[in-house]
Amino acid sequence: MKLKNWIYSAALGAALGMGTGFESQAQEKFFRAIGTPHEPKVEVSWNRYYTYEGLVDIMQKIAKAHPDLAKLESIGKSFEGREIYLLTISDMKNGDASRKPAMYIDGNIHSNEIQGSEFSLYTAWYLTEMHKDLDFIKELLADKTFYIVPTINPDARNNFMKEPNTPHSPRSGMIVLDNDGDGEAGEDGFDDLNNDGHITMMIRKSPTGRYIKDPMDPRKLKMVEIDEKGEYEMLGYEGYDRDGDGQVNEDGIGYYDPNRDWGWKWQPDYIQRGAYKYPFSLPENRAVMEFVMKHPNIAGAQSYHNYGGMILRGPGAEEDLDTYNREDVRIYDAIGKKGEEMIPGYRYLVVYKDLYSVFGGELDWFYGGRGIYTYTNELMTSYLYFHKNAGRGNQDEEMDVDKYLTFGDAFVNWEEYDHPQFGTIEVGGFKKNFGRAHPGFLLEQDAHRNMAFTIYHAYQTPKLSVSDVKERDLGGGVKEITATIFNERIMPTHSSQDLKYNIERPDYVTISGASVITGMIVEDEDFNKVKEQKHNPERIAMKNIPGMNATKVRWIVTGNGNYSIKVDSAKGGLAEWKK
Repeated sequence: MKLKNWIYSAALGAALGMGTGFESQAQEKFFRAIGTPHEPKVEVSWNRYYTYEGLVDIMQKIAKAHPDLAKLESIGKSFEGREIYLLTISDMKNGDASRKPAMYIDGNIHSNEIQGSEFSLYTAWYLTEMHKDLDFIKELLADKTFYIVPTINPDARNNFMKEPNTPHSPRSGMIVLDNDGDGEAGEDGFDDLNNDGHITMMIRKSPTGRYIKDPMDPRKLKMVEIDEKGEYEMLGYEGYDRDGDGQVNEDGIGYYDPNRDWGWKWQPDYIQRGAYKYPFSLPENRAVMEFVMKHPNIAGAQSYHNYGGMILRGPGAEEDLDTYNREDVRIYDAIGKKGEEMIPGYRYLVVYKDLYSVFGGELDWFYGGRGIYTYTNELMTSYLYFHKNAGRGNQDEEMDVDKYLTFGDAFVNWEEYDHPQFGTIEVGGFKKNFGRAHPGFLLEQDAHRNMAFTIYHAYQTPKLSVSDVKERDLGGGVKEITATIFNERIMPTHSSQDLKYNIERPDYVTISGASVITGMIVEDEDFNKVKEQKHNPERIAMKNIPGMNATKVRWIVTGNGNYSIKVDSAKGGLAEWKK
């Protein structure tokens, strides 16, 4: 009886695709989570950070595993000679990727702001791995292209990870400059006194100190009240005075800011601290600029920075306020406010008004110089810890994170050290990879939400169609053809900034297969108000196709054969209608 029941169960299981008990050992050992690749071709752990070499390895694996969706190329070299790699993600079998509306994404322009690389690369990984499972992703990659550069500062990314640093260093690239004006460059950088790979703080007991260690938590330094006596003084980040000028760590890797190097409203260093020699004087930024200039299909862009939980748009400086006009701000607002809903704890803000003034910033060049709708997201926010907005640098909250969430992994306990210049000191404090950077357990969730925001942005780039083609017989073998060109998304084919400076060519609507007598743009169909194009009437040049709106064109033609109507837009892609 038992054997008969087992045979019946096995037969039923086979019919249902369940397999026998022996086969079940090879079955899936998990239940699929919604919205997550469950059998990825490229296995990646998104709870950690990768060196430049690690990022390249993942990019190569994505391109190899998905040859019809991903292409890997170098767009230039860094200062130290590393390749700056870019992944193109699109359905290569469904149209030319360079003729589809495109979204550009990059991260890690500031070398200590590392997680933008993982967020960018997560987007490429997710799009390629989910293409087979989700109709939305299939349609998205059939219509759109993503250009993704995970790191545009590969040299200093590796320096931050492999060398002793603070959470804030290095911010620049690896060009060494004379920061203190003494005629020598890079002679007094950080010294890792306890050889733990992190540059933490130095404190010293002093009769005039203004700090004490918290009796309840000796990790904490507390400033005493104005009428109380302290025990410790702060000496700054750990290091020596190497050059004998009475300063510690004042001349390490040269200070310049790669996000002050872009060719829109650029100002020299005496006005804008961090500017280098001239716009695009840094090879990494120049490589990005040259790629963007060669790809007019880029309609949206996203850069990832590091901390604050912000979705930022320009202008970077109040002096540039008139660049962003009402029509484009309306589109920025629609996308940015949707982002606030998608990413808890993040706020949609304007750089100059809500943060600080920036001249020569990347997002301003993308919009001001190229007419591309662009956001910068400042990533990690303390809200993600305990769902409170305590703010960066809140010592009590950070100590609680170290105690309850990372179990001591974020803090280097105070330890005595015999310093040749300061005498007996103590070295300790938070590690370089805490505070600005997400702890690993928060990394994947925030990467996914930020990716979803960029996908929403990309989705709203123009999508054009030819619809409602009407014919009217005018007699004598002559007929009138009127076609509606509809933009199904909120972004126009030309931003206001694009139109103001004639950055991109017009959109063209062409009729083939008919002999054209005249062509025109229909300004008001009800009152038959048209604007004739006298030259090359078969190809109507249109300044703009507004978002979620339609434009009509008309031809007077002869001929009774079949004809086709094609739309060709630099940022709106291609569309065709055939009779």
